[in-house]
Amino acid sequence: MTAYVFPPPARPAVAVRGASSLYAVSRIFCVGRNYAGHAREMGSDPAREPPFYFCKSPAALAPSGAAVPYPPGTDELHHEVELVVAIGRSALRIAPEQALDCVWGYACGLDMTRRDLQAAAKAKGRPWSLAKDFENAAVISPLAPASAIGHPQAGRIHLSVNGQLRQQGDLADMIWSVPEVIANLSQYYRLQPGDLIYTGTPEGVGAVRAGDALAGGIEGVGEVALTIA
Repeated sequence: MTAYVFPPPARPAVAVRGASSLYAVSRIFCVGRNYAGHAREMGSDPAREPPFYFCKSPAALAPSGAAVPYPPGTDELHHEVELVVAIGRSALRIAPEQALDCVWGYACGLDMTRRDLQAAAKAKGRPWSLAKDFENAAVISPLAPASAIGHPQAGRIHLSVNGQLRQQGDLADMIWSVPEVIANLSQYYRLQPGDLIYTGTPEGVGAVRAGDALAGGIEGVGEVALTIA
C-alpha cells in the first residue's frame, strides 16, 4: 500500500450532461487568438499562421454555476467564452480528416484571464502562466457527448455580463477548425482521453468585477454561468 505524505487531492473531473458519470481530466490545452476579431482587439494580425497554445492545470477547473472569488494579483480579470473539446481516443500525428474520430464530446467554457499580468508578460517576452493558470480559471459546462450532438462546425457563441451582451460570434469564424487544431496539436503531444482543448474566443473580451454574473452559451452545445463572488 502506498503511503503519501499528504492525502492526494481528488481527481479533477467534468460532469456529463444527462449522466451520473464524470469525465476525468488530465490536461487542459488552450488555443490562442483563434478568431480574427479577437486577434485584432488584442493587437495582432489575424493571418492564418500555425496555431499556438498555452496550458492550464486541471486544478484550474470550475463547474458552470459556481460562485468564485475574484483572483488575487490582478485588477483586470477578463472573460473569454470558448468551445471546449474533450478527447476520447489516443491521437498522435493524426490527419485532420480523422481528427473528429478522437473527440468524445463538447462543452461551453470560460477561459478567465488576468489581462494585466498577461500584458506585462507579453511586454517582457515571458510566459503567460500567471495570467492564465490559476484557481477557477477554466470554467466549464457539463460535457455533451458527440454521439448525442454530433460535431458542431457552426453555431452562435455568446456571453453576457449582468444581462448585457459582451461577446458574440459563430463557431464557423474560427481561424483553425476543431479538426485542424487537433491535428496540429497531435504533432507535439500524444493526445489521450482526459485531455480538454479550449479552442479560442470571439471578440468582445472585457473586464469583470466582484458581484458580476456571467452567462453564455454555444448553440447546440450548452450553456455556462459564473458569479464573481
